[in-house]
Amino acid sequence: MTPRKPDGEKTSKLGDLHHAPGSVRRNKRRGKGAATGLGGTAGRGHKGQKARSGGRIHRWFEGGQMPLQRRLPKRGFKNPGRVEYQVVAIERLAGLAAGTVVTKELLAKNNLIKSARRPTKLLGDGDLKVALTVRLDAASQSAVAKVTEAGGTVELPGAGA
Repeated sequence: MTPRKPDGEKTSKLGDLHHAPGSVRRNKRRGKGAATGLGGTAGRGHKGQKARSGGRIHRWFEGGQMPLQRRLPKRGFKNPGRVEYQVVAIERLAGLAAGTVVTKELLAKNNLIKSARRPTKLLGDGDLKVALTVRLDAASQSAVAKVTEAGGTVELPGAGA
């Protein structure tokens, strides 16, 4: 006897759950004899590349015509050793207080660069009136000259050796 709720409804149990009628179909048993309707060739047709195991036609195959990636000329060169710097102009540092140590973390915090993990370079665009200590990965010659002219210092990795 199934227990009833106080209002007269039956309580549902896991054993009472079923799929909706017609929503579940049996798998097609390919190649399992004539009675399945898919015996013999298992729905693959007769012979040919698409009937074989592992036989497929790649997306880029053009029926034997010279494929597009071979018809087009090769252009350009990507240098794997290239270092792509995030650049910051000196004029963006003019608002900082005197004596501030400029690092990638400080620039990232002030939204002057996107990431503190990528290499950063200081460029000499604009003027600087405040003495700053700059610790970045690289700096242009004009940027170094403008920082030292304002009374600051530029510390680059590898420059001390």
